[in-house]
Amino acid sequence: MAKNSFPLPKVYSLLEPGPVVLITTAGKERMNIMTQSWHTMIEFEPPLVGCVISNRNHSFDTLKATKECVINIPTVELAEKVVGCGNTTGRNIDKFKHFGLTPVAASCVRAPLIDECYASLECKVVNGKMVTRYNFFILEVLQAWADSSIKHPRTIHHLGTGAFMVAGKRIKLPSKMK
Repeated sequence: MAKNSFPLPKVYSLLEPGPVVLITTAGKERMNIMTQSWHTMIEFEPPLVGCVISNRNHSFDTLKATKECVINIPTVELAEKVVGCGNTTGRNIDKFKHFGLTPVAASCVRAPLIDECYASLECKVVNGKMVTRYNFFILEVLQAWADSSIKHPRTIHHLGTGAFMVAGKRIKLPSKMK
């Protein structure tokens, strides 16, 4: 296979780890939604998720203070709202109202679930040692919710610079992996 040099600033587009998600937080003033795609599973049991949230982002301060959030997983039907949430700061507007999304009370954390998302993961920060240097939070999933009627969710995946891919055909291969 012939390979060419690839620009280092675009390496993320080769390693894109998972679906674009909507992270919700609840601070003193209001609830907020942020679009996020830099996350990875760290452990299976208990489920731990690592995610990078820029310290310039409004949700960074809220997550750092409350140590709680919900990772909401949208499908392609919400793509425009997902991008809209990512292009808008929650410092000045209520993104739930602005984008027509419905907050639902969570069972373990103050941050809300987003009703329109097919799955939601209630999380708490369990390790913040890498937050100051790398903006990297380690979250433990306390409660997971998923719409069982959606068998093959068409999630969206960010490839960088406004390009996205939609999850598609699944293949099943014999494997001993978890």
